[in-house]
Amino acid sequence: QVQLVESGGGLVQAGGSLRLSCAASGRTFSVTLMGWFRQAPGKEREFVATINWRAGNTYYADSEKGRFTISRDNAKNTVYLQMNGLKLEDTAVYYCAAGLTGSGGAPDSRERYAYWGQGTQVTVSS
Repeated sequence: QVQLVESGGGLVQAGGSLRLSCAASGRTFSVTLMGWFRQAPGKEREFVATINWRAGNTYYADSEKGRFTISRDNAKNTVYLQMNGLKLEDTAVYYCAAGLTGSGGAPDSRERYAYWGQGTQVTVSS
């Protein structure tokens, strides 16, 4: 089992920044990918970014490239999502997810991730 706890969400004005954190615990040695997804009201949960836990390679959704940065601190078992230039359409619940070694699926697909956090709300106001 892997437990994930997100933090750092909140209310921010358009153009502002937030940094989300996701602390992982449990069987973290089995984790290969750590990703961020988001879900706006009435919409499907969508991929935001992911990072290879060991190598540090990153991959972003096209709409977030250049604005969001995913990073990790292996010593703290924590993944971060730095969000700059926030837009109204970034308003959503943001979820952290862990993909295990040997799991199938594309890195931007929900199926690739076995464990999910409870989510943290990000609200962007005008």
